[in-house]
Amino acid sequence: MSNDRTAGTSRRAFLRGSVAAAAGAVAAGSARAQDADPLITEVQDWASGFGAGVDEVPYGLPIEFESDVIRRNVEWLTADTISSINFTPIHALDGTITPQGCAFERHHSGAIELKKEDYRLMINGLVETPLVFTYADLERFPRENHVYFCECAANTGMEWAGAQLNGAQFTHGMIHNMEYTGVPLRTLLAEAGLGDDLADKWVYVEGADASSNGRSIPMEKALDDVLVAFKANGEALRKEHGYPVRLVVPGWEGNMWVKWIRRIEVTSGPVESREETSKYTDTLADGTSRKWTWVMDAKSVVTSPSPQMPITHGHGPLVITGMAWSGHGRITRVDVSRDGGMTWETARLANEGENKALTRFYLDTTWAGEEMLLQSRAMDETGYVQPTKAQLREVRGENSIYHNNCIQTWHVKANGEAENVEVS
Repeated sequence: MSNDRTAGTSRRAFLRGSVAAAAGAVAAGSARAQDADPLITEVQDWASGFGAGVDEVPYGLPIEFESDVIRRNVEWLTADTISSINFTPIHALDGTITPQGCAFERHHSGAIELKKEDYRLMINGLVETPLVFTYADLERFPRENHVYFCECAANTGMEWAGAQLNGAQFTHGMIHNMEYTGVPLRTLLAEAGLGDDLADKWVYVEGADASSNGRSIPMEKALDDVLVAFKANGEALRKEHGYPVRLVVPGWEGNMWVKWIRRIEVTSGPVESREETSKYTDTLADGTSRKWTWVMDAKSVVTSPSPQMPITHGHGPLVITGMAWSGHGRITRVDVSRDGGMTWETARLANEGENKALTRFYLDTTWAGEEMLLQSRAMDETGYVQPTKAQLREVRGENSIYHNNCIQTWHVKANGEAENVEVS
């Protein structure tokens, strides 16, 4: 849906603002021509000597001027460093691929050190031939590359009761989007032999760390797109992301993406472990809980402007940007509202939405200092439309902390600063 401020009109306004800004820049440049700018006229330090050698730049670290683009945690949310949640700095990123070094991660008993040589993956249970694979064994199977998002079920969970932490990194940063390389789980299960009777079969997966984080997955999903991955963004998995091997369960809650995966048991039903009963279930208003909620529904957030990315360049052309995703498939459209949902403009998708991966959107517009109630609303290929917080609460109440995919609102003030708010 769109109001009279169509995408075309917004674009024309943007171009007019750009022309005006360019004209102003020319005029300003002429006025300064008599005052030499030392950044132009003088040789700078970086141009008068040698830069750092490659061996002097630590692997994986950005330039010092971007040193604030890091994962962050919340002290009162993370009781200790053993059971930890770290948030991706989504406000400071663009495009869709999350660098491994600042990608969200969650662990329950610390990030373990496990050498490739010591790695083993067992497949047992209701299979014809129980098998144990080494890391070298996995590398010999035909592999695939896919870009998928991984989102914690608790992402945005603190917002159920009202606007909380002030920043997109904290409200929506329990997510990353990386290119994973690995072997389809169905390939390894076929190697062990499943037989003909797959009705009601499940797989139970667990990690090699102390928590094991065991989760049950229906066989239909296991044979669909689940990946046993050993690379991310072209390099080995980082320690905290499950090195040397992890599970990738596209579109489903991050808790099922078991890290340091060591065992896959084919079972006749769900195991109903701790992590799928006492945790990661949606408690409804009447006190009952949903038994299974796996798929992460369509969701989006404006990352700039936002509380951590205020408008600092003054009036004129403004790029509103953010990201959208859906565990049901591809994002087909994202609308942006500047007035708290009363009217909407259709944003431009940077690229055609990918299956179960982040999609970047942009709204190229102008800003004259007016206050905004900035929102985004995602739609996916199934026709699902991202709901408001009120619509979600109407169904689920406020007892849950999981699977909150509501529309987020930033109040952008006249001075360009933004804060996290709710609109009724």
